Amino acid sequence: MAQHDLLIVGAGPVGLALALALKHSGLDIVLADARPQGAADADPRVLALAHGTRQTLERLGVWTGLPATPIKTIHVSQQGGLGRTLLQAADYDIAALGYVAPAGALAAALRKAVEEAGIVILNDTEVRALDAQADCIVATLETPDGSRSLTAHLAACAEGGMQAGEGDIAERDYGQHALIAYVDVAGGHHSTAFERFTSQGPLALLPCGNRYAVVHAASPAEADRLMALDDAAYLARIQAHIGNRVQLTAVAERLRYPLGLRYRRDPTGARTAWLGNAAQTLHPVAGQGFNLALRDVWALAEVLLEQRGDPGAPAVLAAYARNRRLDRLGTIRFTDTLVRLFSNDIAPLRHLRGAGLVALDLFPPLRHFVAKRMMFGARAWP
Repeated sequence: MAQHDLLIVGAGPVGLALALALKHSGLDIVLADARPQGAADADPRVLALAHGTRQTLERLGVWTGLPATPIKTIHVSQQGGLGRTLLQAADYDIAALGYVAPAGALAAALRKAVEEAGIVILNDTEVRALDAQADCIVATLETPDGSRSLTAHLAACAEGGMQAGEGDIAERDYGQHALIAYVDVAGGHHSTAFERFTSQGPLALLPCGNRYAVVHAASPAEADRLMALDDAAYLARIQAHIGNRVQLTAVAERLRYPLGLRYRRDPTGARTAWLGNAAQTLHPVAGQGFNLALRDVWALAEVLLEQRGDPGAPAVLAAYARNRRLDRLGTIRFTDTLVRLFSNDIAPLRHLRGAGLVALDLFPPLRHFVAKRMMFGARAWP
């Protein structure tokens, strides 16, 4: 039975980032991914990367060459109500508040760096079960050549579908689906992103290359109707939501997926840590999901580097859980509150939302706090 220090379940961007963060740790690391080699490279989604995430990707050595489009301005408003606020990179003396990058391109860059570091990736290898023992965890693997087992001191589960050791999980169905697409824009996007709240759910336009990537939340029934529209009719629907702020000219590549909140109250277990979508799946509003996941990755790597010895020891995992509690719960509650507060057309709440957006615009300290919280997570807190 093969023995390792760290088994990382999942070779998507989160699992790969953890392996790369620990490449000089001296730990014997192996990744197991249920998909064929390079499958993550074909991921059609886009990722909103906060300024703090850029800093982490620079530390990992994968930022240079990544096709990332800067967001210099974020325009936040609500349909059918007063109030709007602008967040601008120039207010913080940085090049951009965040960036938009294809998920597949980021996965490819991370995989290349992991392979160059000599870290083994087992493709087409599904982890069927994890059995925690006193001094190790035993993983049962299903490979094209049959079943086998390996042991590790710690298993880091970074695969959203991983079901082993479910633990205490909280869930909420938002009753929304997300439609993702690309739209062309007349005159260019000028590095400006839009977050537009509607009664059905938020609509985001994220600059991506020369186009906008659209993330459009709607009820399942409305999503059915939107997917059935031809391109011209769907483009007109997005244009009606966003108003005359930009002129959209074409739409392509529509996909959809359901939205909900699912998170583990404790991201650790016996010789196990959960990361990324295996730890928490968030609504895409404000683009916090991957940024939170990467902060989790960096924090776990720091704990493992600082506390030498058994990486799966209870004290090590307890230190990681303490380190992440404030940022995890704060980000989860922040996105959940935004969805529940803004995804309705109740008149008193609409007026309250408008007042809140006006307050953000008129009071720079409040606006700066929100912007820095989105860029850095709990690091922005005094």
